[in-house]
Amino acid sequence: MVSERLVTKRLATEGHASQGLASEIPVGEMPMNEKPASEKPVSERDVVLQAEHVKKYFPVRGLLGNVVGNVKAVDDVSVTLYRGETYGLVGESGCGKSTLGRTLIKLLDATAGRIVINGIDITKISQREMRTTMRKKVQMIFQDPYTSLNPRMRIGEILTEALVIQNVGKPSERMDMVIDMLDKVGLRIEHYYRFPHELSGGQRQRVGFARAVILNPDIVICDEPVSALDVSVRSQIINLLLDMQEARGLTYLFISHDMSVIRYISHRTGVMYLGHIVEEAITDELFADPRHPYTQVLLSAVPSPDPHIKKNRIILEGDLPSPLNPPPGCVFHTRCPGAMPVCKEAYPPEIQVSPSHKVACHRYA
Repeated sequence: MVSERLVTKRLATEGHASQGLASEIPVGEMPMNEKPASEKPVSERDVVLQAEHVKKYFPVRGLLGNVVGNVKAVDDVSVTLYRGETYGLVGESGCGKSTLGRTLIKLLDATAGRIVINGIDITKISQREMRTTMRKKVQMIFQDPYTSLNPRMRIGEILTEALVIQNVGKPSERMDMVIDMLDKVGLRIEHYYRFPHELSGGQRQRVGFARAVILNPDIVICDEPVSALDVSVRSQIINLLLDMQEARGLTYLFISHDMSVIRYISHRTGVMYLGHIVEEAITDELFADPRHPYTQVLLSAVPSPDPHIKKNRIILEGDLPSPLNPPPGCVFHTRCPGAMPVCKEAYPPEIQVSPSHKVACHRYA
């Protein structure tokens, strides 16, 4: 642990003026009419993650310990992430978004499928190999920063621990690396010696982000990173994510149930329902021309910034089916207002409705 005297000396020499990348982030509501992320072209030649037919099932055991069924949290999902892009993943609670994110970076082992990161199929390596060879290249930001930070460790120790585990930098360099990272995420040097409970929610989320990017990863899974924050702090964190992405070429999988946030930050968006990705497109195209009935339902619930524009809200009937016993055929047919007889019999094929837009729906087959 770095002594308090060293931190005090650093404070005396550098003062309190350090503000970092986030120092000029505007406070207030996000300008949802602007999309800085979508202005950057995505190179389809530089794939950092390729997932094919990924499944993650959780066995359900009976009273005698025997397996009586499986919770199909992720069921036959294929997705590609390109370097420097943000892929938004939306869907209602319980549809499998967080499970997919954790499976893609092997925090959970896939039941089936193939996940290739930088040319390495991580489904074929052990958790030990993952920790030693791949973990610093794939990181995660969690929804609740307080529960993801060790309450008994100071902020400097939390960030230094990541460097020590991955053997990054010399011991004499790590303090400078941590303080520089705190500066980049808009925290001051004195935060180095504070405990998580002494920080605000926004500051704790900045620490969580700093811990993820200090190892210079290729991919960061952002699991609802701003859902627990108020609007002004939310805009600061999102702008920080965009700044760091531009500076370091990071690839984000951004999980959220907030369509407005997804529209602002994402290049491409996938819509997930009951373990399946039912639609995927460039974000602007998805919002302008949603094809799947479930996507249309989600977008109908987004408030319009113009009070004079009236939107026809689509109300779904019934509850989300259980992933333990999903319906046959198209998993959405039990709630779909336009379901056809074939929807009850077979899962729809993936249809390419445009070069950058695909949907799993029998209406387009």
